[in-house]
Amino acid sequence: MLSRFLLVASLSACGTSQRTTPDPAATPLEVVSAVFDAVTEGDEASIRALVREDYIQHSALAEDGIEGFIGIVDLLRASEITTHRVLTQDDLVALHQTYALPDGQRLVAFDVFRVEGGQLAEHWDALQPEVTETVSGRSMVDGPTQVDPLANTAESQALVEGFVRVVLSEGNFDRLGEFISEASYAQHNPAIDDGLVGLGAFAASLAEQGLGFGYTRSPLVVAEGDFVLVGSEGFSGPTDAPPFAIFYDLFRVEGGRIVEHWDVLPPSPDPAALPHGNGFF
Repeated sequence: MLSRFLLVASLSACGTSQRTTPDPAATPLEVVSAVFDAVTEGDEASIRALVREDYIQHSALAEDGIEGFIGIVDLLRASEITTHRVLTQDDLVALHQTYALPDGQRLVAFDVFRVEGGQLAEHWDALQPEVTETVSGRSMVDGPTQVDPLANTAESQALVEGFVRVVLSEGNFDRLGEFISEASYAQHNPAIDDGLVGLGAFAASLAEQGLGFGYTRSPLVVAEGDFVLVGSEGFSGPTDAPPFAIFYDLFRVEGGRIVEHWDVLPPSPDPAALPHGNGFF
């Protein structure tokens, strides 16, 4: 696991540093790193140079635009942020992180940034209170952290998107074996055990309680190598009136099957309560 500061330092050694003018030639990861560096230093001039005035915000924690970003800088500076995984695809950078807030709360999060012309242009996120006692015995963030450079990104993405569509959206749970490894499936959702057996037991438990879930659309995907992150809207709760839900799922693919899963499920997301008009996606 890399702390925010180690992540920034490692990128700085490759040529990333604070700057007060955007560099269109910088990679998206270099831009994100430079912004985190500027936040750490409280360098508002660099932040304003590296974040677009019309910054599009999807988080429930901040308002739209550059002023919304500036408004949460103090909270970010006061928090200890640990980065567990980094994915990049085209103009997107996805971070799997843990936030230790000043009030003692610990949140597991996915942050996704879109970069345009050397500046941050858009941000999505999902945060969930960390659960330390899990059914599988795995934590919400442990497991492999490095992208397999030999893995085929397009194949991994196609497999995961097929799983989300066929199983999670259309509800064909009898087809799990087409997508998930029967030999080894490591689960990091706190309420679900490892393997296909764990998934089956979880589904049966929901049915007994009169609960259900489903995905209605999955507009956000970031894939690199053997890792694929999917952000979705759907529903989760009593089957007679299931409330709106947001799902962020990170999958790891190996041998043509999904072999590991992490997720973040924001509690009680309310589109009407967002401090902007951009929706969660």
